[in-house]
Amino acid sequence: MSTEQVAALAEEIQRLAALADGGGREAARAAFARLRAELSAGRVRAAEPDASAPTGWRVNAWVKQGILLGFRSGSIIPFPSADPDQPYLDKDTLPLKRLDPASGVRLVPGGSAVRDGAYLGAGVICMPPMYINIGAYVGDGSLIDSHALVGSCAQVGSRVHVSAAAQIGGVLEPVGALPVIVEDDVLVGGNTGLYEGSVIRRRAVIAAGTVLTGSTPVYDLPNGQLIKPGDGMPVVIPEGAVVVPGARAVTAPAGRDWGLSLATPVIVKYRDDRTDTRTGLEAWLR
Repeated sequence: MSTEQVAALAEEIQRLAALADGGGREAARAAFARLRAELSAGRVRAAEPDASAPTGWRVNAWVKQGILLGFRSGSIIPFPSADPDQPYLDKDTLPLKRLDPASGVRLVPGGSAVRDGAYLGAGVICMPPMYINIGAYVGDGSLIDSHALVGSCAQVGSRVHVSAAAQIGGVLEPVGALPVIVEDDVLVGGNTGLYEGSVIRRRAVIAAGTVLTGSTPVYDLPNGQLIKPGDGMPVVIPEGAVVVPGARAVTAPAGRDWGLSLATPVIVKYRDDRTDTRTGLEAWLR
């Protein structure tokens, strides 16, 4: 699809999105089918790199409007399951992604699902059971491990390891909200939660059990500073940062009296060329 065709599709989706529920249903289904094909091919993205943006990423709000059209204009139908007497039920506009050996993707048997409208680059490995939702982008050579989630519109770079049970949250509304961004060569540890448009710069390491939201303050020990979101900016984890779960004391009087503390992410070091990702992380966690 050419730049002009993409612009025309965006205009059509924005027009249809402005109609009341039920208006232009067949046109909405057709526009969404075209959008889904472009998302699946990686030619259109819910968010894309933009050096001029404060976070380095630009949201394509019309893409999320189009995905919402797909939900709105679909009808619930049965989908085959292992039990013929209990089929899956979902919107007919949201089928599973069709993959073949030419894609270079490994979808290992065992109960995983990838919705059509998600992009998977060459060499992506999907370990069962994991789930990748519509609008998500997963770059070349990344691994999505068992019980991991890549939510709607989340953007995952190349050579990223999303470890077992990690949750990369999705976002469809508000349509202008930045999805979670995980840039190239990031290690996302097991049982990690990345939510609310948090941005993880390239080569960062997020240790197992760390939870980051768009409003989470992060304590940067090497630089002696507090990384805080604000003015519409989500939290941004710097390039090469190694982030582990930490705790900070509750300063309210009752909290001090009771000896309470709150969980908080802490940057304990920054990666360098001499430090292997896992070796460096394990040294800090011991």
